[in-house]
Amino acid sequence: MPVPLSILDLVSISEGSTARDGIAASVRSAQLADRLGYRRLWFAEHHNTVNLAASATALLISHAAEATETIRLGSGGVMLPNHAPLMVAEQYGTLANMYGDRIDLGLGRAPGTDQMTAQALARSSAEPQAFAQNIYDLQGWFGEEGRAHSTPIISAVSAHSNVPIWVLGSTVNGAAIAGQLGLPFSVASHFATDQLDQAIRVYRESFTPESPTAQIDEPYVMAGINVMVAPTDEEAAYEFTTVGQMFMDLSSGGRRKLQPPIEPEAFAARGGRRNPMLEISAVGSPSTVKGQLDAFVERTGADELITVTYAYDPAVRDRTLQMLADVWF
Repeated sequence: MPVPLSILDLVSISEGSTARDGIAASVRSAQLADRLGYRRLWFAEHHNTVNLAASATALLISHAAEATETIRLGSGGVMLPNHAPLMVAEQYGTLANMYGDRIDLGLGRAPGTDQMTAQALARSSAEPQAFAQNIYDLQGWFGEEGRAHSTPIISAVSAHSNVPIWVLGSTVNGAAIAGQLGLPFSVASHFATDQLDQAIRVYRESFTPESPTAQIDEPYVMAGINVMVAPTDEEAAYEFTTVGQMFMDLSSGGRRKLQPPIEPEAFAARGGRRNPMLEISAVGSPSTVKGQLDAFVERTGADELITVTYAYDPAVRDRTLQMLADVWF
């Protein structure tokens, strides 16, 4: 039986559109994913970008939860250095009280932005020891008494919520933290490919179910992969040039909203090439993508896949969700 499929949404903003348009399209996609049977939908946290509206994850989760019925909603992730842990506990505890056992809290140590913006956002330390202590405190606030382990402060709104915590990472350092804490690990292989296999191995080898923070008995890996599905391989490659242009801008310091797709030959003529950051991608017809996803699962042993689809036209993204569901579920 195929592993579960989930979705990571960065709430992209296309050229000629606004953040309001991007958020509205994101909610429509959430409703479609809910109907199709995707396991979870996570929102990323990014700042100081013109092409992404995923900044306030708790608000996006609440908006999507109102419009859906069964799909799990969560953060992929809350960048903990940007937030006071108590506020995170209160926000996600509130979400759990509003929407029940449908809320996930994915936590990362990166700021999700540039250094200048990170300094403007900084609220807590990104050091591994501080990160682990923050997770331990969050579990206390989500626990029966709603009390953190390092402070007498109580969070009544998060008590008894038991919000599941995930550790996000792209390196062996993040993998080791997830393993030592006994938590599920979401590896950001959709853009960070260099240490993928090593990180998964380190996570599994370091997994400690006896840890006081452990919430699962065995390692659990969710791996990210870029996906674009179209009726033909050629059309999928054409649509995927939107992603290629976005990563070209990222490399060159360009600041543009998502651009319309162009012919692959034109993309190459503009200096475009296969970006190493996009190595973990499944692009093509339904059968082609199915084979690529199967191969990725075999390579990594992933327990779950989380897919990322950028498209200039939101209808193209929704078509990918539909066609992928048709061939996978």
